[in-house]
Amino acid sequence: MSEEEKTENKEKDGAVITENNGEKIYCLTIIGQIEGHYALGEGQKATKYEHLIPLLVSVEQSEDVDGLLLVLNTMGGDVEAGLALSEMVAGMKKPTVSLVLGGGHSIGVPLAVSTRKSFIVPSATMTIHPVRMNGLVVGVPQTYYYFERMQDRIIKFIVDHSSVTEDKFREMLTRMDQIATDTGSLINGTEAVECGLIDAVGSLSDALDALHEMIGEK
Repeated sequence: MSEEEKTENKEKDGAVITENNGEKIYCLTIIGQIEGHYALGEGQKATKYEHLIPLLVSVEQSEDVDGLLLVLNTMGGDVEAGLALSEMVAGMKKPTVSLVLGGGHSIGVPLAVSTRKSFIVPSATMTIHPVRMNGLVVGVPQTYYYFERMQDRIIKFIVDHSSVTEDKFREMLTRMDQIATDTGSLINGTEAVECGLIDAVGSLSDALDALHEMIGEK
């Protein structure tokens, strides 16, 4: 594959490599809905997880990349796909930093906390709600058991990769006064930091400074 083709593929995936003082950072964006096993309709912004998994492998293996900046503005999406991507990022040895812009909703929450350090701008929001689905539900007890196990997996990941306690996170999941059609919480950047979900309120420059500091310590 030519360098021109590689550049074109990166642009399609919302990714770019920047260099400063000899340190190369791979910037990867997660936008719209995270598309999983089922394709979304035309006209919807989507991040395809089957594209990002090999991309993350290449970032981890590349000698030309020193760190990963994960920029999120997502409404959530496929739960298993989002959790798979989160585990991929959390398992990287290279320095990683996330920055939530606009929104880091639903399954975007584990993605936001999957990096070594997480930032959120003051105006961004994060929606925390239980796992849910649309359409016909068959075998209600079994479906409830599946949802409960999936929810436990998500909660464990978030608690293990942030400073929020399990009790606090479950409390936010079950609030009934903030989301009209569901239980859960809608929190802004400051609230996300205060509860321990995100490490710090900050801007792009703060996220980049933290990433360069990690690279320098490596």
